[in-house]
Amino acid sequence: MARYTGAVCRLCRREGQKLFLKGERCYSEKCGVVRRGYAPGQHGQSRKKVSEYGIHIRAKQKARRYYGVLETQFSNYFKMAERKPGMTGENLLRFLELRLDNAVYRLGYACSRAEARQLVLHNHFTVNGKKVNIPSYQLKAGDVIALKDKSKQSEKFKIIMEINGSRPVPEWLTADKEQIAGTVVRLPGRDDIDLDVEENLIVEFYSK
Repeated sequence: MARYTGAVCRLCRREGQKLFLKGERCYSEKCGVVRRGYAPGQHGQSRKKVSEYGIHIRAKQKARRYYGVLETQFSNYFKMAERKPGMTGENLLRFLELRLDNAVYRLGYACSRAEARQLVLHNHFTVNGKKVNIPSYQLKAGDVIALKDKSKQSEKFKIIMEINGSRPVPEWLTADKEQIAGTVVRLPGRDDIDLDVEENLIVEFYSK
């Protein structure tokens, strides 16, 4: 399964803002954006005039990096969003939010989406009582995500819950912190997505 394996702090620096890809580190002084608040590479500190194309591609790259998906997969999500009734940009964000790894992160059962992806791949979670180890699995309203009983004894999850115990959960999900389980109570709307994403620019990028 293809995935990005490079330094994720470079991704935040390239976008010029925190994307919160490394969990706790992003809130500390060790954050790459705090230490070096300029783009990576030889010409990272030079000032360049950004073209219209550059603005569009940066919007697309930022959204893609928030959710940790590669180019082809992101493009496929956009094609699915175009075919679905409604606003394409909102449909795209909804598909991304309903990924299993994103829901695990949103529920507070992982410190980052990358960690959530790894936990799902390692068979720690079930959906409606059935084992699901596909991070991109699309959830539906009414689905129940739960940590396997065997995994609840893990020291790793005890630490995760201590760190994320007070993290707010979006309204389209409900979380049972004691049982380490959550339910998709409804499909997420645009108001439920608190990320700095300009979906209209992404639509314009793919429309060219």
